[in-house]
Formats: sequence, structure tokens, C-alpha cells
Amino acid sequence: MPALNIIHTTLHIGAAAPFTIIHLSDTHLTYADLRDGQRKVDLVAWRLPSFPNAEKVLAEAGELSRELNAPIFHTGDLIDFVSLANLEAVKAFTDTHDVYMATGNHEFSLYVGEAKEDASYRDQSLPAVQACFGNNIRMDSRVVNGVNFVALDNGYYLFEPEQFEFLKGEVAKGLPIVLMMHTPLYDPKFYERMMSYCPCAYLMGVPEELMQGYPPDRYIQQKADEVTLEMMEYIAKEPLIRYILTGHQHFDFESVYAERIPQIETGMETARVIEFI
Repeated sequence: MPALNIIHTTLHIGAAAPFTIIHLSDTHLTYADLRDGQRKVDLVAWRLPSFPNAEKVLAEAGELSRELNAPIFHTGDLIDFVSLANLEAVKAFTDTHDVYMATGNHEFSLYVGEAKEDASYRDQSLPAVQACFGNNIRMDSRVVNGVNFVALDNGYYLFEPEQFEFLKGEVAKGLPIVLMMHTPLYDPKFYERMMSYCPCAYLMGVPEELMQGYPPDRYIQQKADEVTLEMMEYIAKEPLIRYILTGHQHFDFESVYAERIPQIETGMETARVIEFI
């Protein structure tokens, strides 16, 4: 039985010529061996049951990429935590497939949930993770047939000043933009869906009044700062930003950010085959 669920989606954006990408997210490869110590091996035993099909999903997505001659655009958490074995698996895949990456929080997780995730924590593993990918995993752009795919790392629920300036520079190119990021932006429909079974929404930029019931640690984790709110407002109003591709929640979902921009989340065992026309 195939492990991969395939969804076909057509998006109208005014491409110079039609083209197809494969959107993946939240694969969560979970490998480790004693080179990283017994604690990482024990971590595999804890985490692997949550992602039993990760290896097969990625392999099937790779075959689909070859079959369709379409690049893989991944919105983060390709690995579940940093280990030599996980990074080797990623490098082997990116060496043999066309992968464009926007990282998630797990790309930089040394031991899942063991520490406060911030820039200094991320930077401990950033060079090793970056070496596995061909694009800048914190912020980058890739133009395909006149469409600009802007990838931003927002795995910690924040945008940073340099990312804001980078996005403004990409807008200045005058091309229609598809944003790629791990964490979805706040939308009432998405918020209601998440809060129906979670203690917090795991969304970026949730209004302060809607976060009052969050557990304290999640409130601190997900509270937006001024730069993030300003950048989200900029995204909401910029007409060249046409679509947002995200992940993080592990299920397939579609919402609309700021009542204007379709926001498409792809689940952890799904390949969304997107044709842009």
C-alpha cells in the first residue's frame, strides 16, 4: 500500500507558462545511532511511533518528483531532530532530487522539547543543517516561469528584521509571489479548527485577546513581536503576494489569510501536486 496521499491543486497566478511543483511538509525523518550517543537512540524510540511512514513517504515523493519532472518544495520539519543519521539521510535525498526548502522548528531541534527555542538555540545547529540544502534555508527566493517563490524560516513563530527587508526586496522585483513558510499565519477559520482539540492554535500572529487561555509556555512561545506583526500587516496588504504554502499542523487544510490570500497547508503524509497557470 502506498504511504503517500496525493492531492492535485491548480492555482491561477499568471505564470509565463504552466508548471508543476510538489509541495511537501512535516516529513519528520527520525534516525539516530550511537555516533550521537544513547540519548539520541532513545529519542528515536520515543518519536518514531508518531512518524512510522516518514521514510516511505519521502521515497514515494522522490519517485513522484522524477515521474512528473517536478521539483519538491518543502515547508519544514523534514527531520524530527538533529542527528548525524538524519542529516546524512537529508543530504543523500537533496543530492539526488531538486529540493527547495523553508525550514521548520524541528530542523534545529537537538532534543525535542528540551530547551527554549530561539535564535541562539537555532544557531547551534544551523551550519550543519544548512550544509544539507542547496538554498538558503532562512530566507531565499526562486523564480519559476515568472513566479517568485519566497521561502522564509518562521518556525519559531516570529519574523526577523532581515527577513522583512529581504521580502521587500523580493516585492521590488515586481513578480507574483508565493510565500513558503512552516508556520501558518493566523486566520479565524484555522484558529477555530486548532482550538477545537488543542490548548493553543500553533499559528503565527494570533490576536492577544485570543491567547489568554493558552498554557503559559505556549503563550510565550507563540506571542508575536512588533516586527512580526508589522510584517504580517505588510503581507496582508501587498498585492503581489498571491498564495502562501505552509505546514506545521500535520493535516491538509485551506484557509484565507487577511481575507485575501489563499493559505494552503499540506499534511505530513501528503504530496500536493500544484500546477501554476
